[in-house]
Parts: sequence; C-alpha cells; structure tokens
Amino acid sequence: TTGVRDPVTSALHIILGKRVDLDIAQLVRWRKTRSSVEEEEEACIRYAASFAGYGFYGDVVSESEKLRWMGPKRYDVAGTKVFLEHRSYEAEVDYLEVESEKPGTRGANNCRANCSVCSSGSDRTTAAAGGRKWSRSRGSFLSIGAAIISCRNEKAPDGLVAEAHLSDGFLHLLLIRDCPRPSYLWHLIQIARRGGDPLDFRFIEHHKTPVFTFKSLGGKEGVWNVDGEIFSAHQLSAQVFRGLVSLFATGP
Repeated sequence: TTGVRDPVTSALHIILGKRVDLDIAQLVRWRKTRSSVEEEEEACIRYAASFAGYGFYGDVVSESEKLRWMGPKRYDVAGTKVFLEHRSYEAEVDYLEVESEKPGTRGANNCRANCSVCSSGSDRTTAAAGGRKWSRSRGSFLSIGAAIISCRNEKAPDGLVAEAHLSDGFLHLLLIRDCPRPSYLWHLIQIARRGGDPLDFRFIEHHKTPVFTFKSLGGKEGVWNVDGEIFSAHQLSAQVFRGLVSLFATGP
C-alpha cells in the first residue's frame, strides 16, 4: 500500500498518521463437496483483502504446494503446468448487478492517493439499491476471479483490474469462459504488460458487484485461491464490506 517494500517508508507513514481504508471480502462456504448435506455442514468463513479465484488461480496455488522445496520459482513452474493442462470447470455464478456501477473505461477513474471515490462518506452500494438485479452466468470456465483491489505487483504492473478501488464497496468479478489455449495465453500476456488490457476479450465477463454466489457443476471440482491460501468449496457466497480495515498508507 506504500508503493515500495521499504520499512523506513512504512515507519514514516505510521509516524505521520497516514491512513487508508481497505475493503474486505467475506467468503462463506455452504457446502465443501458435492456429497455434503447443506443442513448438516457448518458454514466456514474466510476473508480476502485482495483476490479470490477459482479454476486456473486455484490450480496454480494447489500445484505450487507440491513444489515448496523450489522456493518462489514454484509459482512459475506450477503456472506453466496448469496452463498447459488447460482445465475448465462447470459452474454457476449469480451476482448482484448494479446499473450505476458498470465497469468503466480503462484509466478513466483509477484509484490514487486521496481518491475521491474511496474517501466519499456515502455508501454507494446502498445508494444504488434502486437499480440492482440478480443476474446469472453458467457454463464452462477456465477461471473465476474476484478482485477486491487492482492487485498490482512485479509481474502485473497495472494489476489484474486497473480500475479497482481500495474502498468503494465493490469487487470485480471476472468470469473467463473456456477458450483456445492461445487466446488464454494472450490474456495472461496482457496482464504482464504495462498498459495492457487483459479484460478486453469476448470470452471474458467483467462485472462490478458487491456480492455473488458460486456453485460447482459437472464431475470435476477445483479449489479456491483466497489470498494465496487453498479453500475447498462446492458452494459459496461472497460479499464485500466497505473500508473494514484501516492501514497506514496514503493510497494504492
């Protein structure tokens, strides 16, 4: 959140009292496996501060756990292996569509220090209640992702969703349908490029929403990657809580 991995910079932010609020997503697992009986299984809750993903994202972290002896390089090896396997999963996703919060033009209103969107005192999810409806996407997906923030890092200079805000009360739901391997590779290349547009593809659905539900269909099931941790769930729901955590920082 300070832009650099430097303890001195972090210490200065604490001394100066610089604070920024951060959205947190709550994921509730209602059924762990297909054979689970919902009434007999206790709900399990996890929280995500940056990203939760299923399919490709979950498979990568699952494979990387088998290669811990390799250190950080295991993520590259696991990612390559999962990409070549090109597994897709049948699933059904329901999300609350907010008419006034359609994903915007790239770069038009990106989150910055002293962001007017994040610092607004109004709850935009409540204010938009009049223009909300539930929508459903069902099919075969290579990956399903929920980005709470942009997720910028060394390998994704602009992040997965450049327009995501730290504290606007919404997550960005990314539904990547089954597609040819070269098309998915081009999507991944766009993530790694500064100025790239990884979401501008016909096989990708991008929805800005405060809540969604997920249910696995078909024979094979994957796992969820919740901020780098494995989370098995046949059926779950996710909801964003605006500004739940306060950090010492000035912006993204």
